[in-house]
Amino acid sequence: MSAEADLRELICRLAASMFERGLTGGSTGNISARTEDGGLLVSPTGTSFGRLDPGRLSRFDASGQLIDGDAPTKEMPLHSAFYDTRSTAGAVVHLHSCHSVALSMMTDADEDNFLPPLTPYGIMKLGRVKLLPFFLPGDPAMGDAVRGLAGKRSAVMLANHGPVVAGRDIEAACNAVEELEDTARLAMMTRGMNPRGLTPDQVQAVVTKFDVEWDA
Repeated sequence: MSAEADLRELICRLAASMFERGLTGGSTGNISARTEDGGLLVSPTGTSFGRLDPGRLSRFDASGQLIDGDAPTKEMPLHSAFYDTRSTAGAVVHLHSCHSVALSMMTDADEDNFLPPLTPYGIMKLGRVKLLPFFLPGDPAMGDAVRGLAGKRSAVMLANHGPVVAGRDIEAACNAVEELEDTARLAMMTRGMNPRGLTPDQVQAVVTKFDVEWDA
């Protein structure tokens, strides 16, 4: 089996796993990954993470032209913005995960550092998460907002919509977006309980030890 065939199978397997665990439902969410030749494999528009077909993924060449498969997700501008501004991006995942969306609706949500520092893992895998305002689904302005960050964030939260995370490869991106949802769930579970999070010194220790992009 070729490397691209393996990647197609992996994309569909990871997407199905997230769907089966309720991280995105119905036909929501989209996922993409770089191919060895610099192109992209992307989930098609209107498809379910639970039923992606490896042979029907949208296939782009290195110049950004659709060359095979079904029509891609309408949120391609989000994916393209991460690939164009972050040289380390090998995959992008966007979910409609409930707890992160709920946290984005809170009036005291921190726009510059969306996830509260409750555990080291959200910091390690995501750095600071930028909360972006609400956009209509498919609005190219979402991509413009990501481009405006100039590659300084690996993850953003679209208010009232869902998280978008870039990783070095498809597994890293999926692990990171799951950590984002887990941290948001902890934040919602403990909301109003005055939980003991990490201190600024503990956060800095995690940032230093694991070389996290943090101050951007």
